[in-house]
Amino acid sequence: MAESNSSRGSKLPRHIVMIRLSALGDVAMLPHAVRALHEAYPDVRVTVLTRPMLRPLFDGLDVDFLMADTKNEHRGIKGIWRLARQVKELGADAVADTHGVLRSRLLCLFARLRGIRTRRIRKGHIEKWFRMGYSRKGAVPLKHTVVRYCDTIRRLGFRFDDPQPPAKPSFPNPMGEKRGTWIGFAPFSAHDGKTYPADLRDELTALLSERYDRVFIHSGGGQEAAFANRMEEIYPNVTALWGKVKLDGERNLISHLDCVVSMDSLVMHMASLTATPVVSIWGATHHEFGFLGYGCDPSDILEEDMPCRPCSVYGNRRCKYGDYRCLRAITPEIVVDKVDEVLARTGDRQG
Repeated sequence: MAESNSSRGSKLPRHIVMIRLSALGDVAMLPHAVRALHEAYPDVRVTVLTRPMLRPLFDGLDVDFLMADTKNEHRGIKGIWRLARQVKELGADAVADTHGVLRSRLLCLFARLRGIRTRRIRKGHIEKWFRMGYSRKGAVPLKHTVVRYCDTIRRLGFRFDDPQPPAKPSFPNPMGEKRGTWIGFAPFSAHDGKTYPADLRDELTALLSERYDRVFIHSGGGQEAAFANRMEEIYPNVTALWGKVKLDGERNLISHLDCVVSMDSLVMHMASLTATPVVSIWGATHHEFGFLGYGCDPSDILEEDMPCRPCSVYGNRRCKYGDYRCLRAITPEIVVDKVDEVLARTGDRQG
């Protein structure tokens, strides 16, 4: 619970800059921590230091922004020094580094030289390393990343509870009036160890389109968009989202979906921000490292326990067998059965 402002008010920061520049899914977890802080300390000003494209993730929160331009204005040591000066000019008296990389650490050093209090995230690298190549049912999950964000803020002197899962927002639907059951499918990620195999995603799209009224494919550009467009051409009730909506529109659409099928990726975390049920598929990575969408139901996780899992914290290591058998074990039939289970439980299956 939050301490009264009268007991610690003179010692607490009044304006915090929170740093999180990437990865996309990690930035999407930060709004949960911001919300928890604001509920306990509504008068504390928060400025989020992030990338411009990620601003919509914080819609509905009373926050300011300082946009990092790491390719131009804030590039290199001089650019980071310039960024620290901007933090000081904002009137910030504390920095919460929830990123914990070289750039953010250097920024914190420069901020301290300007008299600003800083705290850095503790990512738990050692405890995660001990879990590599070892997973079992019933294993106690490590601390969730959202809680690690909150702990970083707490070390600045604040006292508040971990956030509750968010309420369902009332965002406009960019795809018009909703009829029937709508499903999102996000088969991609930044790494192969977290991307649903090509032949299986073809099969799964076919099953989803056969079983539900509309299917929306979330993707990036390039080959990902090519897959989504090909599915849209084959199945009349499939919509490729790339190029049709921006990030805020995609988030708004997710809030209207009955269920999202997602890898360990940004879409899972956007669904968690909108209280949308998620069937999450896990391969090289593992939810027990603290990366499950905050508030997502653990019973809706699809994974296969294997002696080699998890082989990577972030999914960026090549499969030692060359076939990503951890992902191939999650067949399209398993996925649609789980989606049906989720819809039956939530009462969203229309039909």
